[in-house]
Amino acid sequence: MYLDTRGVMLRQFSFKSSLLPFNYLRSSAKIHLPIGATMSTFKNQNESTQQQTQKPVQVAKRLEKFKTTIFTQMSTLAIKHGAINLGQGFPNFDGPDFVKEAAIQAIKDGKNQYARGHGVPELNSAIAARFHKDTGLVVDPEKEVTVTSGCTEAIAATMLGLINPGDEVIVFAPFYDSYEATLSMAGAKVKGITLRPPDFSVPLEELKAAVTNKTRAILMNTPHNPTGKMFTREELETIASLCIENDLLVLSDEVYDKLAFEMDHISIASLPGMFERTVTLNSLGKTFSLTGWKIGWAIAPPHLTWGIRQAHSYLTFATSTPAQWAAVAALKAPDSYFKELKRDYNTKKEILVKGLKEVGFKVFPSSGTYFVVVDHTPFGLENDVAFCEYLIEEVGVVAIPTSVFYLNPEEGKNLVRFTFCKDEDTLRGAVERMKQKLKRKV
Repeated sequence: MYLDTRGVMLRQFSFKSSLLPFNYLRSSAKIHLPIGATMSTFKNQNESTQQQTQKPVQVAKRLEKFKTTIFTQMSTLAIKHGAINLGQGFPNFDGPDFVKEAAIQAIKDGKNQYARGHGVPELNSAIAARFHKDTGLVVDPEKEVTVTSGCTEAIAATMLGLINPGDEVIVFAPFYDSYEATLSMAGAKVKGITLRPPDFSVPLEELKAAVTNKTRAILMNTPHNPTGKMFTREELETIASLCIENDLLVLSDEVYDKLAFEMDHISIASLPGMFERTVTLNSLGKTFSLTGWKIGWAIAPPHLTWGIRQAHSYLTFATSTPAQWAAVAALKAPDSYFKELKRDYNTKKEILVKGLKEVGFKVFPSSGTYFVVVDHTPFGLENDVAFCEYLIEEVGVVAIPTSVFYLNPEEGKNLVRFTFCKDEDTLRGAVERMKQKLKRKV
């Protein structure tokens, strides 16, 4: 491994002898050394030649700036230093047995070949039924629901299927890092509207001023990762009127909709006049603690679904068949499951928030998701990256620097994100490490 000029870890690639054909190894010519040379001399010369001829990694210009994701970097460092990982948003506990058993049964029943491209019919129907229960909207499971390989693929298919090169797309910073990357793949121009602490409210006048005749869509996420903010009805209604007035699309990422703690989640598609211009993006992973299954979906009217499905067809074509059948069982879970889920996460949130305040962080409110954003500056490190490196190496706890979620990294340099999607002992253990080893300097 080595660091590029931004300090991002990149992998050096080299061929292993085991990858070369067997006959090549057997028939290789003998090595003739110069007089007085030894095998070690040859080895050193060979290593030197390899270092001189090593080629730089290659990547298309549209992805050149993104490098390795921050989540990969932080998780790698967590393993190296034996740190408690409160960075990447995946649970350290398993999903419900009734969903796992449904997947096992599907495999035993032979449901193991390609599924229909836009989803197993039973899953499309289950998604439509759940959406109706949550929003009151009736959608056609055959024409308006597309199953994807996680919400990240739903996002990519939506960008690539509906956004043209040169289109402007407005995003709210800080934002999930795949947004900017997939918009770059689509050739879009990304315009950022910054949500600022303490409440991360939408600067509505700034948003209105950002819309031009080149604006194609507004990309939003509620409940919001990484801040935990939930968009209020007033904010959603302003966004809706702005979109109707200017004929804009809304791409709404709602993967944390079942983790809304202090107010009810509102899907912007449910507001008057909005379904026809909205793509609602969601997934199974966050709600059922099965992030590795990668079952997501996009709900949109037929004229938008067409573009999404065209892109989806050439990205993944179809999603894991047995996992789709298990997702049917998941989405038919009783209301008690979702109530218990919210209660359990509320308890975890209280443990982490209380602990972070006792450690000395300034903790900002989190109304949804399983993330909490804090101000790290009381501990005297120059920026969020330096603080997170110190936290991992010296304290043994992982957080995510938020500057990677902004178009202008300076806007996030004082903030870091912790997750509470871990068991209670893990959360208490992380808090205890920070209490013992973190000292306020300001």
